[in-house]
Amino acid sequence: MGPSRSASGTTLLEIRGELDILAVSVLSDRLDDITGAQGVDLVLDVRAVTFIDCAGLSLLSRARQRARQRGGRLRLAGATGDGSVARLLRMTGLTGSFELVPHDGAMDAVAEATGPAGVTDGAGSAVA
Repeated sequence: MGPSRSASGTTLLEIRGELDILAVSVLSDRLDDITGAQGVDLVLDVRAVTFIDCAGLSLLSRARQRARQRGGRLRLAGATGDGSVARLLRMTGLTGSFELVPHDGAMDAVAEATGPAGVTDGAGSAVA
């Protein structure tokens, strides 16, 4: 996996492609490592997620819970509008369970300060 980006105490991790059971198997250890830290401030950029199923939603929920248990927070950037993550959150009634932030200048500043992050799995789907 590629490195996540950090700036000013915030870690930004981009998730791209399909967030299904195969991607979850690749991504879960990475998110467990990040959310295992005390007081983590994690932003998951999900703008480029093209598909998400119940395994992906479970992964997001678990990461949110782990971060909260350790006094941290998890925010979803780009989970508004008509994207696949936003649609699934609305359909399941979980929109209010996640802290949603727009992907704006603040997220761009984290990205510019730290360089690219992301990885492609063996099947060619970029997951994080």
